Amino acid sequence: MYNRCCIHSPLHSSGFLSSSWLPIPNLSFIPVAGGNIQASTVKRARTMATESAMKAPFTKYVEYLNDLNEKRERVVKASRDVTMNSKKVIFQVHRMSKYNKEEVLQKAEKDLAAVTNQYMSRLVKELQGTDFWKLRRAYSPGIQEYVEAATFCGFCKNGTLLTLDEINNTLLPLSDPSLQPLQINILDYLLGLADLTGELMRLAIGRISDGELEFAQKICRFARDIYRELTLVVPHMDDSHDMKTKMEIMLQSVMKIENACFSVHVRGSEYIPLLGSDDPGSFLVGVADIEL
Repeated sequence: MYNRCCIHSPLHSSGFLSSSWLPIPNLSFIPVAGGNIQASTVKRARTMATESAMKAPFTKYVEYLNDLNEKRERVVKASRDVTMNSKKVIFQVHRMSKYNKEEVLQKAEKDLAAVTNQYMSRLVKELQGTDFWKLRRAYSPGIQEYVEAATFCGFCKNGTLLTLDEINNTLLPLSDPSLQPLQINILDYLLGLADLTGELMRLAIGRISDGELEFAQKICRFARDIYRELTLVVPHMDDSHDMKTKMEIMLQSVMKIENACFSVHVRGSEYIPLLGSDDPGSFLVGVADIEL
């Protein structure tokens, strides 16, 4: 980049410089200002073209995520309403006694139908025809409570377990036939069954206190069968963390029912006047031997 040329100056004659050859820069390699401006303009144009090409898809992504978050908020609100009103159905069933069983269960069935038509229908409308599994964490608590209320009411009325297909069939009329219907998955159904045993335990204790020992023993067998069948299924489940936690609580509920029934069976002769009595104020038989 440098040319060597001969320069004569007083410094050479005075001996300050030993050589008369000095490097002079080659002006042909110095960039021109106009070239820099042109290159900068081309670079800016390329950047703007890239930004405009990427902006369109990212705008769609933003709209999709905003819509998904808004839908999640609506689903959480609907699930919360389902949970609250399903608990009311369970509380209604617990008001049952041997004097008003048909009346209480009839009222509970009406309340459950209202939960299905008013609150579950909102979930169905929000999630039908979509990838509703993406929002499962948002609506799963409400579904579990709904399954618990439906199976609890069904057992008290018919003495049998309400199946998953039967529950899903009640939701089909709420869906648009042209869209994929919302279906309760097997995991939420099993989690609801795990919570059911806690309500069965409370019901069994209440029936023992009311003198309905046969009904309490039926509840005991029913809860024991549920626990036994789930112990065979849970080890083979992929997402079983929540289920394993509930299995421990389920075992405690089953043991409380068994202890209550066993205590009445062993010590029942001490309370012969009370067993099967028509007195609704009879106290809890064998309560001293039961840990509640």
